[in-house]
Amino acid sequence: MATIDFTSNARPTLGIEIELGLVDDRTMALSSSYAELAQLLPSADEAYFKPELMQCVVEVITGVCETVDAAEDDLKTKLAQLEAAADQLGLRLWWGATHPFSRWREQQVTPDPRYHQLVELLQELARRLVTFGLHIHVGVDSGDKAVMICDRILRHLPMLLALSSSSPFWEGRQTGLQSHRSKIMEGLPTAGMPTLMRNWSEYVWLVNHMVGTGFINTIREIWWDVRPHHNFGTVEVRVCDMPGNLEDTLAVAALIQCLVKALSDEIDGGTYQHDCHPMMVRQNKWRATRFGTGAQLVDSYTYDVLTVGQLVDNLVAQLTPTAASLGCARHLERCRHIAASPSWADRQLSILAATNDAAEIVRQLTDVSRITPKPS
Repeated sequence: MATIDFTSNARPTLGIEIELGLVDDRTMALSSSYAELAQLLPSADEAYFKPELMQCVVEVITGVCETVDAAEDDLKTKLAQLEAAADQLGLRLWWGATHPFSRWREQQVTPDPRYHQLVELLQELARRLVTFGLHIHVGVDSGDKAVMICDRILRHLPMLLALSSSSPFWEGRQTGLQSHRSKIMEGLPTAGMPTLMRNWSEYVWLVNHMVGTGFINTIREIWWDVRPHHNFGTVEVRVCDMPGNLEDTLAVAALIQCLVKALSDEIDGGTYQHDCHPMMVRQNKWRATRFGTGAQLVDSYTYDVLTVGQLVDNLVAQLTPTAASLGCARHLERCRHIAASPSWADRQLSILAATNDAAEIVRQLTDVSRITPKPS
């Protein structure tokens, strides 16, 4: 079997990947315009602006950052470049995990052999992936620890989904869910909650087995809600919807960076791993998917039923010393505000209720999410 080497990180470095929709400034519908947009972006930054499966998506990636503040500076620079290019093409950037009314059948697949191979393998399950997510990488020092952290962070994933929930619509319909994106992703055979693994060796065996039996072509086709990333030497949290602005994105990133650092420290300190039943995590994820920040989640240690706000308050208090050491206390504190406020899904629904116009959802929220003033 092939070996998979884990790139060790001595510090809890941070990387943020955001997926934004490209929408037409006139119709507010999704626009398959990535190729045209890429022509206007700095060629030196090709590693940081990337296409996705569908041409209506642009992925913006930070470099390796030491702090959330550094990631903020990084993203503001790149987003300003992206907004300037989009303005030239009559495009807007959509910060939300699904589009309120555009249809997946009308979107164009990016002309790339890997993407066409995925569509051939997954058929409609791939073509439906007109969704936009937030992925957070945090550096850890070993593969064994990465696998252990993936296991221990599972119980927190529903809360992270609740805080970021921003996909109440699908093809112009109100789904009744706060995160319809999470259900679309769970349709993939290697997405959703990860399997239980005890160490790096088990993870390597599993990947090799899946490749060797032809179930996946490469390790990149494992899309779990959290996974080790051997090339970057990180734990990658992928459960989140795309929040509606940069400020909330950074708050969620701070919470994840603090969680990974605190769990890493616990492992180094020799703490006992309390088992969390996978069904309980699935139950909580469903509640987060359905109700967003209004969800009632079960504490996996005490079995108490708590609001998202109560869970976030408890966790922020617990992680405050870690946040101080990482320099992200103000970003972490914002998570309390997010939990106590209407979700981004709620805001989309409120705009529709007030205007009866799905295009107005896109118009208003693309205005408020801008980093730079819109040209007059």
